[in-house]
Amino acid sequence: MKNRRQTRLGFFYLLKDSNEPLWDKCTNHSKLLVVAQVFTIKSDHRLSEAGYDKIIEWMRSIIPKGNRLKEKFYAAKSIIKPLGLGYHKIYMCTNFRILYYFEDAKLTECKTCGHSRYKLITGRGMTHVTLRKLRYFSITLKLQMLFMSPKNVEHMALFT
Repeated sequence: MKNRRQTRLGFFYLLKDSNEPLWDKCTNHSKLLVVAQVFTIKSDHRLSEAGYDKIIEWMRSIIPKGNRLKEKFYAAKSIIKPLGLGYHKIYMCTNFRILYYFEDAKLTECKTCGHSRYKLITGRGMTHVTLRKLRYFSITLKLQMLFMSPKNVEHMALFT
């Protein structure tokens, strides 16, 4: 019950941010729209968090003072978080034989082919870097958000 309540509150914060202009008298950009667009650029071009911060710093220098654009990546991430676009990292064998998940989460090499889970990087000590990762996007929260709006429910009822 608590999770559903948090999702609903997050959704209302998203609505508020989608209606809030980027600065006073700005008619074509909302705070949520700009953050989502810059996140898309970051993702498409594989920018680091520092790269995101530099883009925002530049944008803040050219838009009017008193704007509502968040200064740092982590602050902007809090705006996007209620969308429920998080994911779980699941590590996997380099030969796609097993997932290091549940009871196999602690293994350091594949049970079937024997390949190591990690690539050892030496330098300032030994560092274990996982060779392959799978990203799991849960659909449950996204469906809950779709069913929050009566308009969406009406359209989705046609498919059942």
